[in-house]
Amino acid sequence: MVTLNHLSEEDPSDDSPLLPEAVEAATPLRLFHRQPITKPDSWDFFLGRSQNLALGAVLLFGCYSAVLIPAYFPLKTVVSPSDTNQHTNQVLLNRSASLLSDPCRPRWCLKHPWPLSCSGGLLNIPVFVQQDGPASWDLQPPLGFQGSEEHLALALASLPQPGLPPQLSRDGSCRRCVVVGSGGVLHGSQLGTHIDQYDVIIRMNNAPVAGFERDAGSHTTVRLMYPEGAPRSTNEYQDTTMVALVVFKSLDLDWLTSVVTKQPLGFWSKLWFWREVVDDIPLKPESFRILHPEIIHRTGQVLKRYTMTQGNMVPTLGASAVVMALQVCDQVSLAGFGYDMRHPESRLHYYETIPMGAMKAQVVHDISAEKLFLRDLVSAGAVTDLTGAL
Repeated sequence: MVTLNHLSEEDPSDDSPLLPEAVEAATPLRLFHRQPITKPDSWDFFLGRSQNLALGAVLLFGCYSAVLIPAYFPLKTVVSPSDTNQHTNQVLLNRSASLLSDPCRPRWCLKHPWPLSCSGGLLNIPVFVQQDGPASWDLQPPLGFQGSEEHLALALASLPQPGLPPQLSRDGSCRRCVVVGSGGVLHGSQLGTHIDQYDVIIRMNNAPVAGFERDAGSHTTVRLMYPEGAPRSTNEYQDTTMVALVVFKSLDLDWLTSVVTKQPLGFWSKLWFWREVVDDIPLKPESFRILHPEIIHRTGQVLKRYTMTQGNMVPTLGASAVVMALQVCDQVSLAGFGYDMRHPESRLHYYETIPMGAMKAQVVHDISAEKLFLRDLVSAGAVTDLTGAL
């Protein structure tokens, strides 16, 4: 009987070749092991790679730049006045000169049939707050003084003459007034010498006079403003008769008290202003007033008839200044009013190069409603538009 002892392995003492089956069996198999696949952690994927961080930073910077650069660093290019505009300006100058050459017409504003939307709502409104005002108010600033009564009392106590000054009192003389807006339409108008011929000249906030006398005039009878809008240059107060504060918060009254008494506000109080405010205004205490909030309230009520907006409306200082002028003036003219949104590249303000398109970013005021309101007053003959943009 034969026994096979070496079928599965090679005998080192035997030089004979193996059978093919044995060779295959003797050849070691090459085993291929699959390497385990490791998934990157999601946090490492998004934040662990410097490339992703750099890309995210670039995208974030680009988004902020697209929003902020046009607003804070506008292009210095605005539309230059064409020959047509120059011709229009000459026509407006001639009409303004003709208006000033005519004698003043007493109570001219009241003798015209007012639009139904304005009738009965904009007359007999108190202009400035006085000591004998109501002890309590139903509305909060800027429509009233609810919650600010103590601040108001302190501010009024610091004002030697809180009521109407002689320049604005109804003493029987005929008075012409002009409200100078900040619109870019005033740029290049050359209305400065005409504006300075009015009895009362009303301006708003920090709209400058120095350097713009040719278009905007040089005199100021009343400058309506809130603390953040007060001109920083002392040159703007050189030919100013009066400053009237428009109150939007209790701290505005404290600011007025500090300016009149020459006692600056503390550091912590100043932090509540949305913009740095001035500590000093080079005017005498008798040159300060507080605009009556009923002017703001009643103007807003009339504006609601021109829009679908619900609730109380806060008008611009420009619209409020027009209503104020109607209380104290026989004839009222407007200059620098009217925003033409059809030309977003044109100048927004007469004193800077921000384009008209920047106006779309504000959401506080209804500019369209105000334009319709002022246009109705012009159409009725109650006021005159010197720059022709309404």
